[in-house]
Amino acid sequence: MSTTIYERARLDLCYDSLYGLSVGDALGAQFFMVGRSVPDLKAGKPPAGPWEWTDDTEMACSVVAELRDHGHIDADRLAGVFARRCEPYRGYGPGAVVILHEIRDGRPWREAARSAFGGQGSCGNGAAMRVAPLGAYHVESPRRAAEQAIRSAEVTHAHPEGIAGAVLVAVAAAHAASGRLTGTRPPARTFLDALTPYLVEGQVQRGLARARRLLGTSVAEAAYHLGNGSRITAQDTVPFALWTAATFLDDYPAAICACVEAGGDVDTTAAIVGGIVAAYTGTGERPDVRGVPVDWIEHREPLPDWSAR
Repeated sequence: MSTTIYERARLDLCYDSLYGLSVGDALGAQFFMVGRSVPDLKAGKPPAGPWEWTDDTEMACSVVAELRDHGHIDADRLAGVFARRCEPYRGYGPGAVVILHEIRDGRPWREAARSAFGGQGSCGNGAAMRVAPLGAYHVESPRRAAEQAIRSAEVTHAHPEGIAGAVLVAVAAAHAASGRLTGTRPPARTFLDALTPYLVEGQVQRGLARARRLLGTSVAEAAYHLGNGSRITAQDTVPFALWTAATFLDDYPAAICACVEAGGDVDTTAAIVGGIVAAYTGTGERPDVRGVPVDWIEHREPLPDWSAR
């Protein structure tokens, strides 16, 4: 986009994405419990609330608060707030807990992140799960979204695949938000093709290539070939999430149902997909889109007071 986006409009898009992310996260987490029915969800009968959100939302709220207060990501500052706000009962992975506790104890974040997993750094899906609102905020500049996504990712994910996943999610959210502002729903292939300039050689890149080839197939087939996040890696999560967002970009409930149907790391795939899709749909129903349902927002546990606009 070559237009001026005022701060209020940026934050509108950013917070809509956060709502989509947090509702997807909280609803997806419900399906780790027994007695949850995928057919009921597809029929418009979600589980009773309240739905508690997980670390996906807690970290995304910190990203959004940084954008609200400063307009950009400062990695040192973000590492500090991630560490201070880390509540392990929210579902943080063991690796993330170790990194964040080391940062809180004074270890520089670069050292903590790079020392993870035997010095390889984390290639987990944690950087991707929290970044969609950042992409929506930088709606007019996918390149800026990519640069800021790297800063937000590297404080916990030093592995190139973990960073690559975050970059693609942020850029996808920026393109989704751009489509909303222009009133144009990009075709699924066009939407994925827009990510090409931001690819780096690796497994996430190859997964996205498979996702393009799988457009038009079923959710089950896409998850079979792309993964569903069950390995908790960016490689196993981001390609399916991008396939789902591209396929259901104008239908938030259908996008979240697809994540639930696929199984695996449902809260995280639904958080990523929800954040991207809500950047396009917003909340509520319009003639051309189905956004985040208002009653789903009401079922979701309230977000932290410190993250409010």
